[in-house]
This record gives sequence, C-alpha cells and structure tokens, in this order.
Amino acid sequence: MSHTVLAELVANVLKVTAKAGDTVGPDDALVILESMKMEIPVLAEVAGTIVELKVVEGEVVRDGDPIAVIDEE
Repeated sequence: MSHTVLAELVANVLKVTAKAGDTVGPDDALVILESMKMEIPVLAEVAGTIVELKVVEGEVVRDGDPIAVIDEE
C-alpha cells in the first residue's frame, strides 16, 4: 500500500534529503522547506521505501501538494 506525504503550507523546497529507493522510518526527513526564513523538515509519516519524490530543490509547494510517495512496509 502506498502513502503520499503532502505539503502542509506554502513554502520553497530548500533541500531534498532523500531519494527514490531509500528506506525511511516515520520520523526521517524527506525534504527541508523554507517559509518566512524558517526551515521546516517534512518527515516520512510511515515506514517504507520511497517510490517517488515529487519535488525538486528551488520549487515552490502549496498546501496539499504531494511531496513523496512511500510504499509502506
């Protein structure tokens, strides 16, 4: 079963810290967002393998935009 991690605010993608194929746990950072000069890590919400990252560094995400798809273990 796959799980999609969504953005919770409008922000710039400052850094992508994971890649497709990585195994992640529920508190592993996937990307770092920047909004109003604050860095906000986006964490994997489930344990599994990243199937696809939907963002690239420098991109702007909006509330509800998909960030990553994780195949749950």
